[in-house]
Amino acid sequence: MRAVVRVVIGLQLMCCVAFGLRAEPLRLVTEAWPPYVYEENGQPTGLDYEITREVLRRLGREMQLQFMPWKRCLLAMQQGQADGILDVFYHPSREASMQFASEPLSDIEFVLFYSRSRPFRYHHIDDLRGLVIGISAGYWYNDDAFRTAQTFRREEGPSHEANIGKLARHRVDLVVNDRRTGMFLANRLGLGRKISYNATPVGQDNLYLALARTAELRTLAQAFSEELRRFKAEPAYAELQARYAESPGADEASTP
Repeated sequence: MRAVVRVVIGLQLMCCVAFGLRAEPLRLVTEAWPPYVYEENGQPTGLDYEITREVLRRLGREMQLQFMPWKRCLLAMQQGQADGILDVFYHPSREASMQFASEPLSDIEFVLFYSRSRPFRYHHIDDLRGLVIGISAGYWYNDDAFRTAQTFRREEGPSHEANIGKLARHRVDLVVNDRRTGMFLANRLGLGRKISYNATPVGQDNLYLALARTAELRTLAQAFSEELRRFKAEPAYAELQARYAESPGADEASTP
């Protein structure tokens, strides 16, 4: 009888511990990349932030989000200092330190931004010969031709805002970034009427939630993907997409 009591008590304690672990907020890291995830009035916001928060809420989990430079985000994951990273591109080399939710948060499109005072027509990678292209430090560009071409120079910027500023001051010829992100930042910096982009993309990719490689978080990654797929079929998801479709007051970009 006493043995049975001990077993029951042990199971109760295990359940309590498991519940406590599930209740712990997820420690997520990211770099600001509006309109997908960024800070406004000191609070995190953005399309993918709101999607992630809602899906986790449905799964009974909370999240704590810390913003830091992208290379530090990747290092935090490698060193086990974070439970996950919000808005990351999939690459096989990253599977050593993280596991990806299979359902993407957002689809993005990389385009080339130019200063309207120096319009540039882009159709093919050969058009970039001899130019200086501003890129984001630590970012993976999945277009092989753009990533490996030796006919132009890539210049890393300390931030996405810095790259837009360099473009406006003609310190680089072009800047590669997501279409929505580039125009959002240009408008926020008061440069929306000075910056435009080419409609021909230089690459497309998906943004994911990736979690640390533990058994508990593997289960969560699977549940997250399933719930995200359900959420995408709901009107609330469509409303979020419409709200972040383009930045308030964005100037219509066009290809010259």
